Amino acid sequence: MTRSAAQARSQLALFLLPLAALLVVAAFAWVGASSARAEDAKDTGKDTAASADNKDGGKKEESAAPAPQNLFMHIVKSAGVVFGPLLLVISIGLVALIVLLAMDLRLGNAIPPGFVEDFTDTVNKRQFKAAFEMAREDGSYLGRVMTTGMARLQYGLEDAREAAMNMVESVKASKEQLITYLATIGTLGPMLGLVGTVWGMIRSFMVLAKPGAVIKASELADGISHALVVTLLGIGLSVPAIFCHAFFRNRLIRISMDTSTVADDLLTQMYHNSKKPAAPGQAVPMQVPVPVQQSARAEAPTAADLIAADKAAVAAVKQKS
Repeated sequence: MTRSAAQARSQLALFLLPLAALLVVAAFAWVGASSARAEDAKDTGKDTAASADNKDGGKKEESAAPAPQNLFMHIVKSAGVVFGPLLLVISIGLVALIVLLAMDLRLGNAIPPGFVEDFTDTVNKRQFKAAFEMAREDGSYLGRVMTTGMARLQYGLEDAREAAMNMVESVKASKEQLITYLATIGTLGPMLGLVGTVWGMIRSFMVLAKPGAVIKASELADGISHALVVTLLGIGLSVPAIFCHAFFRNRLIRISMDTSTVADDLLTQMYHNSKKPAAPGQAVPMQVPVPVQQSARAEAPTAADLIAADKAAVAAVKQKS
């Protein structure tokens, strides 16, 4: 799969997931509203019938117990027009971010087994240009690392390894930015819930502060319940965010380590294959991209090399004399 195809898939997921979440929330809201209207109509009919019976018979019957309130509609009303949309937008972003990271941080997606096998076979056949094109067209984590390392292989194996490890850290940093947003959402959730709770408690105690007002315990409890619902929503948003942050962070560390190990093995294999002489009757392929040569920072000559050079100089002097 090419890099553009992977980006198109990620963009499609980011577009469809929030839309699906909105549709689900709208469906639940419609169902809850329908059930609430049905219950209200039912209660209204009962109240009308009861008042008619009381008028005709002259007797007052005890009022029936109030019907239980719909929990979903109670949560929607408690969230309000400020905290409700805010928490909804954050939750949709959280779902989209989790799905995007789950699609991106897969070991098979970061280190495709088929790519490793094809690359090894191509290098063993000494088709280095084809191997470079294969790595450049692959949009995986390993493909990007191998492309950077192979581009520096002409300057030596150590230089190629350093470039590959730098690319590993670069890709890891870009993924960590997305994972950091999960920690941010996990921190903001309880804070927003606390703000909503404090706001609701202030409004509830404002009712108590009215002079001469008859305070009903049911009304006060209803206001406190509305305030605590916002805290519940904030905590419910924070728990999956914190869990997913730890989960994806550990997975990224594992993928980075595995990618570094595999990339180092493939670069070493390609370097040594380029140094091997061609087999008898086997021509060196013409599509070698860049001649792999020794690094400019060559090692210092050993003592054996110096002795051999001295012997060669002495022999040359004897031949001239």
